[in-house]
Amino acid sequence: MDIPRIFNITESAHRIHNPYTPEKLATLGAALRLEPGTRILDLGSGSGEMLCTWARDYGIIGTGVDMSRLFAEQAKLRAAELGVADQVTFIHGNAAGYVSDDKVGVAACVGATWIAGGVAGTIELLARSLCANGIILIGEPYWRQLPPTEEVAKGCLANTIADFLLLPELLESFNHLGYDVVEMVLADQDGWDRYEAAKWLTMRRWLADNPDDELVKEVRAQLSSEPVRYARYTRDYLGWGVFALMPR
Repeated sequence: MDIPRIFNITESAHRIHNPYTPEKLATLGAALRLEPGTRILDLGSGSGEMLCTWARDYGIIGTGVDMSRLFAEQAKLRAAELGVADQVTFIHGNAAGYVSDDKVGVAACVGATWIAGGVAGTIELLARSLCANGIILIGEPYWRQLPPTEEVAKGCLANTIADFLLLPELLESFNHLGYDVVEMVLADQDGWDRYEAAKWLTMRRWLADNPDDELVKEVRAQLSSEPVRYARYTRDYLGWGVFALMPR
């Protein structure tokens, strides 16, 4: 079980696999007013930066689940590096359908709502692990401005304009699902730059180190096209944020 290898290559040097800076991640942790001993479940936990830094800074206890074998191993190394390996557990596995044995105070899916078919399905899945008065965290893209054409939407790597909502409509959709939005921390363009542009150096160095790999042509094509695509489309049109929800 693993994610497509191209993602393991392009994001192998990332600690945060979303357009978030460490400062934004810290802001989110502070905004949630986390107390020591709070249990957190993170589905699609990537390289574990959220759980590891919050364990260090707030004393939380966490479990992360991710399909990438590489990212799950990186998360374990990060936990050891920060001295929190006794507080966080990382599982290499399929987060789709995963429900915690013990109820958690925070149930999160930050940037991987495809695991349950979209936002509504993912919220429903996370709610099954949530304790009374707990918080659900959803990381999701939204349109900063509505793309003028479907071509622009595809340039943002969406299938269609309808894939994402404008921010007010996204917030309203949480309300329609029966949840109060109690916090949000939005990415900015610097966060997008760090997420997207960091891939380019990783790809360039990977190409130099792996000239005979079967994915050389794919990685070379991405390195040649991604900077312009990102600057032309994603940077101006696509937003991203983490939204804290509590069921009514």
